[in-house]
Amino acid sequence: MKILVIGGGGREHAIIRKLKENPEVTEVVAIPGNAGIARDAECVSIKATDIDGIVDYVKAHPVDFAVVAPDDPLALGCVDRLHALGVPCFGPDAKAARIEASKVFAKDLMKKYGIPTAAYEVFDDPKAALEYVRTCPLPTVVKADGLALGKGVVICFSRQDAEAAVTAAMVESVFGKSGSRIVIEEFLEGPEVSVLSFTDGHVVKPMVSSMDHKRAGDNDTGLNTGGMGTIAPNPCYTPEVAKRCMDEIFLPTIHAMAQEGCPFKGCLYFGLMVTKDGPKVIEYNCRFGDPETQVVLPLLKSDLLTVMRAVENETLADTPVEFSDGAACCVMLASGGYPGKYEKGKVIDMGRAEEMAQVYHSGTARNESGALVTAGGRVLGVSCTADTLEEAIQKAYAAAAEIKWDGMTLRHDIGRRALSILNKGEM
Repeated sequence: MKILVIGGGGREHAIIRKLKENPEVTEVVAIPGNAGIARDAECVSIKATDIDGIVDYVKAHPVDFAVVAPDDPLALGCVDRLHALGVPCFGPDAKAARIEASKVFAKDLMKKYGIPTAAYEVFDDPKAALEYVRTCPLPTVVKADGLALGKGVVICFSRQDAEAAVTAAMVESVFGKSGSRIVIEEFLEGPEVSVLSFTDGHVVKPMVSSMDHKRAGDNDTGLNTGGMGTIAPNPCYTPEVAKRCMDEIFLPTIHAMAQEGCPFKGCLYFGLMVTKDGPKVIEYNCRFGDPETQVVLPLLKSDLLTVMRAVENETLADTPVEFSDGAACCVMLASGGYPGKYEKGKVIDMGRAEEMAQVYHSGTARNESGALVTAGGRVLGVSCTADTLEEAIQKAYAAAAEIKWDGMTLRHDIGRRALSILNKGEM
């Protein structure tokens, strides 16, 4: 089988490596891929958002199955266009992808169907939004309605912070059109849990839970990023919490999407907060998370392509989805300055890392001399599995210590909070 994977980051690298475990897979093409993915697939230099370019490529180079991984091409209807060519795909169509592409759509859906989430207000007018944040309870959360590379959410602890967040999104347009409409919502407290799930629009099969580390610095300091590391499973996701999530959130969401005429097929990501009142939805994503994928897929025992085809064929109920009992840790290595300004083109010394861990490439390229260089904010994800979380963390950091480039940064506390919870039994 010839497989097409749309995307060029660490998530896509992890997906490609897992797909290649199936002996039926004879060829993988990545659009656009990156320098690391190029060792596992043929990379074609077309932007993931260039849907016309992707369609033209597939017309000239037929594929047997496609995986559309990033949010932007999903929201732009990449799956719809590939389906029109007769290509079976993993991923939601554009109508279903609205569950991530529009936070207003997602919040209104939850309100209509009684799915637990934070209280919220929607604003199209910056003056009205500014008036609201001058009197609303603090802390409060300001969210751009549209896609913003994981950076469109600001937690505001003061009136000044809230006004600045509204102004940045709606007046200064720092998120472009995505911030022309915003959601201002109640600040929830409790441990966060990420649960990716396979769904064919009828049943939901959750993957192993994970814990992301969004802030740039140790001890959750600094700016929000796309994610500086993950561990799995998340110790806060107990069997009791999992049952409540299935009954109160997962199945009701799938039912709601079907009722709204946009059934969801693909990977639905539930960003959850375990509050004193029970689990609530912080956000939905319409695809695999990054870097959650880099710890979830290494623990998947079932064949990924078989599961993805069952999702497309709506036969997921009859398809086993099993995970190992171990743990995984991914440490992200980033360019100095990320998520702000950073330099590219720094030569990377990999040391012995690839002998010690799965190293997933997020932002890498080759320079004119053929050397591996940095090409993004998040550059490499170093992932390890083990029988225990503590061992997985130790292995990931040992491998990460092998890698060097000028200005490389990383968090030194990935998994520390999870270990504390496991050791003390605290939430």
